[in-house]
Amino acid sequence: MSFETIILTIDERQIATLTLNRPDVHNALSLEMIRELRQVVAELNVNSEVRAVIITGAGKSFCAGADLRWMKKIAGQKRENRIAEATELSEMLGELDQLNKPLIGRINGLSFGGAVGLIACCDIAVAVEDALFSLTEVLLGLLPATISPYVLRRIGASNARRVMLNAHRFAAEEAVHLGLIAKAVSAEKLDEAVEKEISELLRCAPEAVSATKRLIAEIRGKEPDDVRSATIEKLANAWESESIKEGIDAFFSKRKPAWNPES
Repeated sequence: MSFETIILTIDERQIATLTLNRPDVHNALSLEMIRELRQVVAELNVNSEVRAVIITGAGKSFCAGADLRWMKKIAGQKRENRIAEATELSEMLGELDQLNKPLIGRINGLSFGGAVGLIACCDIAVAVEDALFSLTEVLLGLLPATISPYVLRRIGASNARRVMLNAHRFAAEEAVHLGLIAKAVSAEKLDEAVEKEISELLRCAPEAVSATKRLIAEIRGKEPDDVRSATIEKLANAWESESIKEGIDAFFSKRKPAWNPES
């Protein structure tokens, strides 16, 4: 299926690449792009063959945040319309965050406003060294409201105060220190760094990877005693899966498991 504001490709290894494709406006988020992102996430969730998803931007920027022309239009609408469109943005972020396979951010440049929210929804994010980041909302009299749960979860409340209250602009090195991204590399090594993350994921059982992602979401922020029964149940379920049968047989047979493309 074709889209107007994004590009979706899937390679022979079943690695999907989702490219924000509005380079003329630095891939700014429009309502159309948000709706297309929701559509493609829904499609990827039901595609059991896809092993992982890379999100990146066309051109020299990752994403400039929300399209200001869209923001201007929203400001002139009735409150119920503003609520409806803010809901679309919020639900897109939630759906991206809960994608049932690993999401890897290939951060190829400038990432402002809502882009930081997109990055915070990634399981792993790698950026070019010269990328710039900023939560620019307060410069415009706005709040980073819908992205705030994901950003705070990623970098913590004290770091969020440091970068949200003053639209602090920071480089990739600081983004690593904040925990927003995993690593920063030269532009020439960006694809290599992303490929390393992909190759490590491909060694692992897809069923177990998806279940582990759900596990993290379910136990995050909870006390061990509060999740003990649930984690015991999950481990028992895993022992009944086809993945563990294949993984153990491959181990004792000294071969690669069926899900490993090197097998």
